[in-house]
Amino acid sequence: MESSDELAVRLTNLSREQFWNVYEEFEWPEALDPERYQMQAELCSLYGTELWEDMTEEQRKRLSLYEIGNFFSLTLQGERPLVAGLSDRLYSKKVSSEATEYLHHFIDEENKHMIMFGIFLNKYLGKVYPEKKISLGREYGKGEEEVAFFCKVLVVEELGDYYNVKMMLDDSIEPIVKRINWVHHRDESRHLGFGRRHLTELAEHWLPQWSDETKKGFSDWLGQYVRSSWADFYNPTMYKDAGLEKPYDVRKMALAHPATAEHRAKASKKLLNIFLRLGLLEALPAM
Repeated sequence: MESSDELAVRLTNLSREQFWNVYEEFEWPEALDPERYQMQAELCSLYGTELWEDMTEEQRKRLSLYEIGNFFSLTLQGERPLVAGLSDRLYSKKVSSEATEYLHHFIDEENKHMIMFGIFLNKYLGKVYPEKKISLGREYGKGEEEVAFFCKVLVVEELGDYYNVKMMLDDSIEPIVKRINWVHHRDESRHLGFGRRHLTELAEHWLPQWSDETKKGFSDWLGQYVRSSWADFYNPTMYKDAGLEKPYDVRKMALAHPATAEHRAKASKKLLNIFLRLGLLEALPAM
């Protein structure tokens, strides 16, 4: 298996070959088609619930606009600290010269993604949903903070890519939404490859040095972080914008519903299996 440094060299070459201009990549329509779904129906946060069944097709399509707005906002907001963290690692002892070279492309592509999502959100929704702070601060032992950072990177990118792949193949949704998901996946497939490999090497280096207590504490924190990340997909402001009554009750219902729990478990399967394989999770967290 190639090392993360060897992979970084290969990914750098691919990023150079596939370099793109965010301002020339898209043809933005004047307006979105209200007769189309914007978020794939099966990915909407209320899909499978009794409330979804009671909604008209028009209401579902209206909700899908704010669902895609929330999803793109979550991705944009998740990439901001990712870019900051990667920038802090440039030309540092934390990463090699080969990895530093690739991180320049990683950061460039993430910046383009934020511009891309920002254009969509400001043009069609008139806003970006604000970041919801995940208050899971903790004291870190030796190596924990570095491992935790790349775990957070993987959570943002693995969950987002699950949605990207579903929507980039769906001809029934708005074409510009399909295109954005395809462009995002094209870059993220490289980011994910590097992130998985680098996290593997970090785990192999640090876990043997951690006590059982440290491992248990990290596993508990990581399970909480994944669950907290999912909670943001059920945004009461999104429900209010879509015209649903009692949006906080809607959120509470949706989070507790068996159909949505099944969806979260399915969408998280690859991510959680990586954490389990590396020993970063001791057991699957409840979704």
